[in-house]
Amino acid sequence: MGAVVALGLLVLAARWLVTLDAVQGFLATYPGHTELPADAPTGFPAWLAWQHFLNAFFLVLIIRTGWQVRSTARPPAHWTRNNKGLIKTKNPPKRISIDLWLHLTLDALWVLNGAVFMVLVFATGQWMRIVPTSWEVLPNAASAALQYASLDWPLENGWVNYNSLQVLAYFTTVFIAAPLAIATGLRMSEAWPKKAAVNKVFPIEAARAVHFPVMIYFVLFVIVHVALVFATGALRNLNHMYAVRDDAGWLGFWIFAASVVAMVGAWFLARPVFLAPVASLTGKVSR
Repeated sequence: MGAVVALGLLVLAARWLVTLDAVQGFLATYPGHTELPADAPTGFPAWLAWQHFLNAFFLVLIIRTGWQVRSTARPPAHWTRNNKGLIKTKNPPKRISIDLWLHLTLDALWVLNGAVFMVLVFATGQWMRIVPTSWEVLPNAASAALQYASLDWPLENGWVNYNSLQVLAYFTTVFIAAPLAIATGLRMSEAWPKKAAVNKVFPIEAARAVHFPVMIYFVLFVIVHVALVFATGALRNLNHMYAVRDDAGWLGFWIFAASVVAMVGAWFLARPVFLAPVASLTGKVSR
């Protein structure tokens, strides 16, 4: 109830602010977006739609398994890596929970998908859509935030150019939050060298202190992102993201619906009874 009241007060304050002459002048000067470089691409390639689905798929399951690892006192099963083949260590592998095994497996797939994304986003020029190229992105982001808060949405034309608040959010997610999640996750991993020199300047306690807030950031990003997709022209936005077309048809919605079914199915299958046969291919599963 308190959150609803706070949001209501925020909207009222924003709607009052936009009536002030000085604020109207600010909105006129900074409409909420900056111009892209002349050679910036228009629209979305098919590979970006697949990347979007895979990112969402892995991220949802990573958040779920990460929370399970953090909150489960007695894991339903454990996994111990086979110490043979390509990955063979002098010290015997440690036994970990099957939740952590799934979390690390999903992490590896997410990182691999992210590496492909980074190569393609810079090779095709799509980086220009999510990397700020002018300091004017800051006042324009403030303008877009004020417009959102006043419920007078900023001009939406994501097929051509994101508004500046979107640019900062996507830049933060791709180039700050994701690397932080990877770096802190690696530091917390059992595979991290115990006597590495960097441990003194990057202790595991610091990694833990950052890793969890980054997870919270991703949760909030997903909630806000999905809410705005549906609030600012759902069919057109879903066509941009899933059908790579700029219209208000239903194709993107049905592809999105199928992707949700896939996520729900994976969520259901992420249980020891289904995971054990897969995990046993690379290690021993035990209670």
